[in-house]
Amino acid sequence: MTSTAASTGTALAPSAERAAEEHTGKLAGVSTGNPAKPAPAAAPGSSSRARRVLAVVAVPALALALGIGVWYAVSYLLLDPARRFLLPPPHQVVSRSLADPVHLEPMLQALGVTARIAAIGFVLAALIGIGTGSLMNQARWVERLVYPYAVMLQVIPVLAIVPLIGLWFGFGTGSRVIVCVMIALFPVITNTHFGLRSVDRGLHELFTLGRASRVRRLVSLELPAALPSVFTGLRIASGQVVIGAILGDMFFAKGEPGIGTLLDTYRATLRSEDLIAAIALASLFGIAVYTVFTLVSQAVVGRWHSSGDRR
Repeated sequence: MTSTAASTGTALAPSAERAAEEHTGKLAGVSTGNPAKPAPAAAPGSSSRARRVLAVVAVPALALALGIGVWYAVSYLLLDPARRFLLPPPHQVVSRSLADPVHLEPMLQALGVTARIAAIGFVLAALIGIGTGSLMNQARWVERLVYPYAVMLQVIPVLAIVPLIGLWFGFGTGSRVIVCVMIALFPVITNTHFGLRSVDRGLHELFTLGRASRVRRLVSLELPAALPSVFTGLRIASGQVVIGAILGDMFFAKGEPGIGTLLDTYRATLRSEDLIAAIALASLFGIAVYTVFTLVSQAVVGRWHSSGDRR
């Protein structure tokens, strides 16, 4: 019996080993009889990258196509041929205005003037807003003194005080810059103040233990921690300042004409193709400015703060 069992075990051992090898080979994607190539693995993050590209490119393109389709429908289906000049179809705007250097060149020159005024207004709004927000955080009496007037500056319609601005400061470039600053100042002040007040108390205690001065605490702790909120305010202000520059062009026509001046002229003379083209250029300029500040914000704070997450 023992010799029979031993011989049987000896005979079964090689077959068991072969079965184990075949099973292992199947798990690894390799067969001893006919080797099979392993299936290619999907690239990590490819699906999320495709979804991100779809969200960034395809959805806006679809919305643009839908808007152009509605535009054509209104021009050709709802408007009589005699009134079609009120909303000319897109191809006429392109051919008669955007593609014509005689019409396009004055718009680009005026847009450059508006961009320069908007840049000056934005720099002033950023400096004044960040400085005011920092002072409000340092002393409560400054907050009580300044904040009500900052809110008042935000809620009062700028158009209501445009005549006063013209009487006090003239009707030139200076008044345009003032309008830009008035519109863009409030979001910078409030977001800077909010960011400085939101710094973690534990970090404040560490600086207190180190006997840091107010200036050291502001420069080394509060301002770096408040950068996400500060950049949020700057992003909002970058869009608001373009609106302020265009409004200033419309109401303060002395000096070089801006894109707002041309908008008012085209409206008064019923030049619909040029009016729509100028509106499109002004809109693209505003989108470009906002996009630039969004990218700057992601580059500065996106590496360490959740506000820079691009998902």
